[in-house]
Amino acid sequence: MKSVLQLNLTPQIAMTPQLQQAIRLLQLSNVELEMEIQQIVDLNFMLEIVEDANEIETKKTDENIETDIPNELPFDNEWADIYDDIPSSKKEIMAQDSLLNQKSCVLTLQNYLQEQVDLAHFNNRDYASAIAIIDNIDNDGYLRADLDEIAEAFGEEAHISAHTLELVLCRIQQFDPIGVGARDVQECLLLQLAEYDNDTPWLKEATVLVHKHLSVLGMHDYAQLSQKMRLSRIKLQEVIKLIQTLTPRPCAQISPADTTYVIPDVYITPVKETWKIELNYDHLPKVIVNSQYAKIRSKKFTEKNCLRTQLHEARWFIKSLKSRHETLLKVSTCIVERQSDFLKYGDEAMKPMVLHEIADELNLHESTISRITTQKYMHTPRGVFELKYFFSSHLGTQSGGECSSIAIRAIIRKLIESENTLKPYSDNKISQQLFEQGFKVARRTVAKYREAMFIPPSNKRKCLL
Repeated sequence: MKSVLQLNLTPQIAMTPQLQQAIRLLQLSNVELEMEIQQIVDLNFMLEIVEDANEIETKKTDENIETDIPNELPFDNEWADIYDDIPSSKKEIMAQDSLLNQKSCVLTLQNYLQEQVDLAHFNNRDYASAIAIIDNIDNDGYLRADLDEIAEAFGEEAHISAHTLELVLCRIQQFDPIGVGARDVQECLLLQLAEYDNDTPWLKEATVLVHKHLSVLGMHDYAQLSQKMRLSRIKLQEVIKLIQTLTPRPCAQISPADTTYVIPDVYITPVKETWKIELNYDHLPKVIVNSQYAKIRSKKFTEKNCLRTQLHEARWFIKSLKSRHETLLKVSTCIVERQSDFLKYGDEAMKPMVLHEIADELNLHESTISRITTQKYMHTPRGVFELKYFFSSHLGTQSGGECSSIAIRAIIRKLIESENTLKPYSDNKISQQLFEQGFKVARRTVAKYREAMFIPPSNKRKCLL
């Protein structure tokens, strides 16, 4: 077999570090971009940050900023194909510098309970038992470990039995908030009911219901519940009202979830019959090429190359920032033009729109639209929305037209809000109602949208009166 050498020429875009940087800037959120700018300025002495935007014009000495960034950046099926991940060293810098990662000292549930243990005058053995118990209480306030397992973890030499732990647990269950240390929902609700005054109306009936018929209440089978409790529906409703004052998650507010603050990238304001679209530059550093360093000339070859490289990278970075802002503004303008009815009338007026429609109109690739709409937020008269929110799938109508899935969700929510709570609409009935309004939506699609909006099924929406 004879070996043959063949040469194949295939066009490829060279992914230089500068081009990778330009692509990366498209995807960064406002907060990430602010950190990225600060880090690049720290690494490149040719760049400087100015406080006043007017200084940019007076300090700019070279207007011929390189514009060799391609009109269309390379696309990829997976972002990780270009960037495996942020370097670990950079992750550490971002974790240290990011205001979002600087958590204030929040009192945890365990610390809150331990403070009460310290004031409870436990002896040494009971104190150790109490600490072991609260270490096994989750953020909702429930004891998730079995007392036998906790006793076994101490070992025989500690002489702490499950009975000892039970006695200590009874004291912990009197701590604030009431219901902490319960082992299930039933015990949690009973602990809270026990704190009510004995003369509280319907207290006895509520205790019986929780103790014996909580599962029936969970199924919303009010007919069976009324029969078992031997109460009329009106009286049963009063009992349920008392139970509804209780909380099945007594400690949820002590360990609140982390709050994420959103800085809008785009502001939309109505001006007469149109919309004013502005990018939010307020929080972003203003970057220019340092005119003093740009004038430096060196006769040494190595120094000359270093200066030229730094200046080239500085100009490219400024151009990349400008390209990012221009792309974001063009995409935002296109979205507002297509979703003007939503801005005027709300979710029900949302039009179906997918990425390739915007890409075709702006002569960009879908991946570019996907990057520039990721983690970018638009401040509108109707609230703050991620740019991704305005994209939704198409659903057919009886007239042959198309409707947005977001609009369908809004209509479903409106139907459920106006339903008779004694006989709430089933998913099939909602599908029929939509059909009567001209929308072709299958029952399973209604169920999917309802679950996505965290709306329970009809049997759980049913009320007594």
